[in-house]
Amino acid sequence: MGTCETQSLGVLLLLSWAITIQARSSLYVTYKDPSQPVNIRVKELYKLMTLEEKIGQMTQIERTVATPQVLQDYFIGSILSGGGSAPAPNATAQAWIDMVTNFQKASLSTRLGIPMIYGIDAVHGNNNAYGATVFPHNIGLGATRDPYLVKRIGAATALETRATGIPYAFAPCIAVCRDPRWGRCYESYSEDHSVVQAMTDSVLGLQGDIPGDYPRNFPYVAGKNNVAACAKHYVGDGGTQKGINENNTIIDYEGLLSIHMPPFVDSIAKGVASVMVSYSSWNGKKMHANRHLIIGYLKEKLGFKGFVISDWQGIDRITYPPGENYTYSVQASINAGLDMVMVPYNYTGFFSAVKSLVNANVIPMKRIRDAVKRILRVKFIMGLFENPLPDPSLANQLGSQEHRDLAREAVRKSLVLLKNGKPGSQPLLPLQKNAPKILVAGTHADNLGFQCGGWTINWQGSSGQTTAGTTILQGIKSTVDPSTQVVFSENPDADFVRSQGFSYAIVVVGEAPYAETFGDNLNLTIPAPGPSIIQTVCGAVKCVVVLISGRPLVVEPYVPAMDALVAAWLPGSEGQGVADVLFGNFGFTGKLPRTWFKTVAQLPMNVGDTNYDPLFPFGFGLTT
Repeated sequence: MGTCETQSLGVLLLLSWAITIQARSSLYVTYKDPSQPVNIRVKELYKLMTLEEKIGQMTQIERTVATPQVLQDYFIGSILSGGGSAPAPNATAQAWIDMVTNFQKASLSTRLGIPMIYGIDAVHGNNNAYGATVFPHNIGLGATRDPYLVKRIGAATALETRATGIPYAFAPCIAVCRDPRWGRCYESYSEDHSVVQAMTDSVLGLQGDIPGDYPRNFPYVAGKNNVAACAKHYVGDGGTQKGINENNTIIDYEGLLSIHMPPFVDSIAKGVASVMVSYSSWNGKKMHANRHLIIGYLKEKLGFKGFVISDWQGIDRITYPPGENYTYSVQASINAGLDMVMVPYNYTGFFSAVKSLVNANVIPMKRIRDAVKRILRVKFIMGLFENPLPDPSLANQLGSQEHRDLAREAVRKSLVLLKNGKPGSQPLLPLQKNAPKILVAGTHADNLGFQCGGWTINWQGSSGQTTAGTTILQGIKSTVDPSTQVVFSENPDADFVRSQGFSYAIVVVGEAPYAETFGDNLNLTIPAPGPSIIQTVCGAVKCVVVLISGRPLVVEPYVPAMDALVAAWLPGSEGQGVADVLFGNFGFTGKLPRTWFKTVAQLPMNVGDTNYDPLFPFGFGLTT
């Protein structure tokens, strides 16, 4: 071949390459053009994708197994932080931002440049991040009966989540907890679905208000100050037998639709971007494999247009033992309607299983098409293609004073006054600020980790000064008159209490932190030494007991000894809010979001039941 021929061939190859690039670029422009309708962008991008790229979009992996190479090789669509999974201990907002940015740059460098979406359990604030505002858990917010407050908390949580570079929150939990023995009952706003429905305004806070002319049941995320939300856990997670986590909810179809489904209907109407499926079963059928309820009801009957995501290793648990037949689990879950799978570690196994099942026509391509288009729809709607990288200017939103003030307001409104004064005696509350000498006692009075509960820094929560915040003791000290002597003794003896001349005592006791199955509890007693502290202190001096718990506990044996009793739930990082109300700066307004039983033998017992005989009924709450 001569030189001229070689040059001509080279020119032809160069022209051919340029034409190919130009053609590809013109196709790229369509899906990258924000002026195009979302459905056109989704359609055009989907047409360009290989099967491998489609499976990648359906895959969510934990940050600890995510590397730039993994993201590029498997076209991973989503990364998450599991409970307590952070880039470093006490990581700063900037450290989170740097981590997310590095992952995102790897995703953007793939052939089609589809951004990944990073998700996190921001369930009471951005609670994995050190220094974030920790809001009261949902049970306390249910006691406020204030949907606008919950919406504002959603907006603040969105900003604090975006402050760490994360655009997707696995919240809100809209379970209707029907049995307080369940370890996740504190994640539920109420036993009454109508209260939970009202609190789905959290979705509007997280994602933003939907414009009036917006398409019905479509996901909506207003912008880069908001996050994609996730209504969880679909459906019936709060109705399991004896409150056992991930167990079986035995209820007829009408009961499922009338008690557990309504909050999902409301969340979808408010534009929720995703729905997470429950580990639990309905009448023996695993929800992760329930095609009738996921495709038939959620997608077709309710018209949900966002994406459906599994829970952590949720598809593995379709079989027992979990993972026993992973290929079957993949087949059953995808064919049931799951769109994104929280793998979270075994991405190679998931990837190869989906690919082989598709190639064997066991999983039909129409199911892959539906899943991928739903995921892309959310990514386009939320502006992830236009703004894929974190905004460092939002870092100062993490733990801002404005958000801490909001959390303090939420604490005040969440407190439920159950008793105030013994029969024939004057009310003890509000407490006298200028008493000469007061006692503060109890395991939970000066323990920030205990008052925050589970899902705080760590999955299970922990004890001590785990993050930034104010303990109840610190709040008391800053509220009383400077002349008042505040004595703290966690577990004092009776002689000490009697001999010190205290005007009154504040006893703060309750549950240690827990999450999920670790919180399942069949006896619901106040953990030791709580009962003995109550009996010792309240037997010697006027006392108010502040109970820190994720649910009602057995208190009936101790109530006669108390002068006052306050249910403070799991108030979070702003303990000052408790002191605000104890000392009368604000009045008690909270109402019980769930029935307070006498004994566990009565459970499950919910408002409206026959033979309803509570210690304190649903909706009870004294005022001051």
